[in-house]
Amino acid sequence: MKDSQGQVLYVGKAKNLKNRVQSYFRASNNHSPKIKKLVKHLRDFDYILTDTEFEAFMLECQLIKSIKPLYNRMMKSPQSFIYISISLTGNHRKIDIAFNPTENDSKVYFGPFTSRRNVERALQGFKECFKLNCSNPNGLNSACLNYSLGSCLGRCLGGHVEQQYNDILDKFIGFLKGTDRSILEDMNQMMLNASEAFDFEAASAYRDHIQAVSSLLKKEKVIEFTEENHNIAAIERLTDSSIKLFLMKRTEILFSHSYAAAHSKKEKIKANILTYFKDEENAAGDISRHEIDAAHIIYRYLHSGSCSYLLIPESWLESENHSTLDLALEDLLNSPQHLQPPILNE
Repeated sequence: MKDSQGQVLYVGKAKNLKNRVQSYFRASNNHSPKIKKLVKHLRDFDYILTDTEFEAFMLECQLIKSIKPLYNRMMKSPQSFIYISISLTGNHRKIDIAFNPTENDSKVYFGPFTSRRNVERALQGFKECFKLNCSNPNGLNSACLNYSLGSCLGRCLGGHVEQQYNDILDKFIGFLKGTDRSILEDMNQMMLNASEAFDFEAASAYRDHIQAVSSLLKKEKVIEFTEENHNIAAIERLTDSSIKLFLMKRTEILFSHSYAAAHSKKEKIKANILTYFKDEENAAGDISRHEIDAAHIIYRYLHSGSCSYLLIPESWLESENHSTLDLALEDLLNSPQHLQPPILNE
């Protein structure tokens, strides 16, 4: 959707373009102020036809990412995904949640997480266990209220406690990176001490805090799947006599093509697999916030029943294992539509 100057205002998708466009001009009383404002500035449309719904989702995602239309930004919740941020410098380092990580801002970020409630519960449990709830961290040698209540180490008083506080944060950073489990060990010891002192209420609270903090290491399936950086070949049937092939890695479609008489095209499909996956660099690693929308689209597509797909190990791309790739492609092309094909082991 464009304004009178040709600037793209909004990018969307529709199975029925006519109905989608008309919906913006009907029942305007029910539209949000943002939609009303969009329609007021709307002067022209462009459209792109795709073979599949999956392509429409991916194209929409790509265009929004590259063009950054005003109304797509306005209509998308900035709190879809959240991160844990920990400052690395200064006398009063802080642990918090963030929605838009900023590069080179002297903070380290962990995430993305999809449940703000779970993250807040974990951080609160962590702070309660280690008495990090200082209500006056910038105070000058003046004890805060939480210190008198026993929920603050005393960082408000300065001195060696400030270093103790920072050491705990460093351990927590190591925990979130997966390199230091001592935070959980310390929390377990607190629970054991409370239990041995017959303070079962406190022991129960420590148990809940341990579970909440441990949950921060459990990644969503979609994120874990994407970070494994699979070589993915997916086939969707377009008609009784044609298919669409997608070769994907991480959050990118490397190649797509329509084929008629699929079985006679097995060698061409194999050649494309060897070309596009062998030339692709290994990009395994943490998923960024810029990738997460595309990651969700690909993951949902592979598990929607709309396609059959194959995960191709790197070893199958070696010449001595091409026969294994041949068998896997044969299974893929023979698999009934809407059923996931068997995934062969290396």
